[in-house]
Amino acid sequence: MEPADCPRGLLPRPCRVLVLLNPRGGKGKALQLFQSHVQPFLEEAEITFKLILTERKNHARELVCAEELGHWDALAVMSGDGLMHEVVNGLMERPDWETAIQKPLCSLPGGSGNALAASVNHYAGYEQVTNEDLLINCTLLLCRRRLSPMNLLSLHTASGLRLYSVLSLSWGFVADVDLESEKYRRLGEIRFTVGTFFRLASLRIYQGQLAYLPVGTVASKRPASTLVQKGPVDTHLVPLEEPVPSHWTVVPEQDFVLVLVLLHTHLSSELFAAPMGRCEAGVMHLFYVREGVSRAALLRLFLAMQKGKHMELDCPYLVHVPVVAFRLEPRSQRGVFSVDGELMVCEAVQGQVHPNYLWMVCGSRDAPSGRDSRRGPPPEEP
Repeated sequence: MEPADCPRGLLPRPCRVLVLLNPRGGKGKALQLFQSHVQPFLEEAEITFKLILTERKNHARELVCAEELGHWDALAVMSGDGLMHEVVNGLMERPDWETAIQKPLCSLPGGSGNALAASVNHYAGYEQVTNEDLLINCTLLLCRRRLSPMNLLSLHTASGLRLYSVLSLSWGFVADVDLESEKYRRLGEIRFTVGTFFRLASLRIYQGQLAYLPVGTVASKRPASTLVQKGPVDTHLVPLEEPVPSHWTVVPEQDFVLVLVLLHTHLSSELFAAPMGRCEAGVMHLFYVREGVSRAALLRLFLAMQKGKHMELDCPYLVHVPVVAFRLEPRSQRGVFSVDGELMVCEAVQGQVHPNYLWMVCGSRDAPSGRDSRRGPPPEEP
């Protein structure tokens, strides 16, 4: 299924865009950057826009819940990854969520964590860039109007919360860096480098049970008690109080330095975490690092990740698996989870990826290949 007003995966011309901008994101210069680096391109490309500045946490979520989406051809989000998280979850909370989530989205980097924009930049074939260069690239993609479907991760927690992720879920080292680098937000993306060195100085071990459903695993029958809630049906999941289905893989080790579920290629504009490339439809990356890795080895991994070379180090403690669902059950409430850069309490969580579920401005109209491309654009007419 394609966006109703976007034949062959293209935004119309002229185009109307609602821009949600966080003026406090990153170094606090997002508004000035929009006016100087984005607005002139939009005017030249016949893209009219309404600019709304967000005023508080979850303001964007509230806005898209109440907005008349028919007034707009796309929603552009200028901030870090957290604001896109708010927008997508706001769309999924609407009574008309099935059509609302098809409204095309555009990520304009204006925060300290710009992983989604960096991933889209990579899919477009651009070289890895940061700051204003990345912003200009993403603005040019919006002006070119091409759309591509993206995967969506549906999450369930032990406390009964259901939420959606467009980028990642992390636990352990990566989530700690997210949390502890908040005080350095004004430094921009370098805050994560600073946070990494501080966390390496006192490396923690996290205990928990990790299980996942690998790509290509076929169940003899569908789980008897799948979760039923508003939103897409998570056919691979059973309630958290039940054991995972027998065809899942349970990781024997229970001591981790980090666990990372990633839907895209980048963890920030300077961390090329998944050099194996764009996920297929209905697939996500699962990375975990087991206890035993030294501080020096972990530092080498993160330094190599800047160029996507960390998998070439063949670190025996680093594991990567392409999966369609996962479950993570921490043994204690120590630490936090980070979902799309937003922090949440540490509790049992599980999730399933839904293929090609939302549309984003991207350099290619091609849908990710894979097991289910039902939301991919139809073939272009001659």
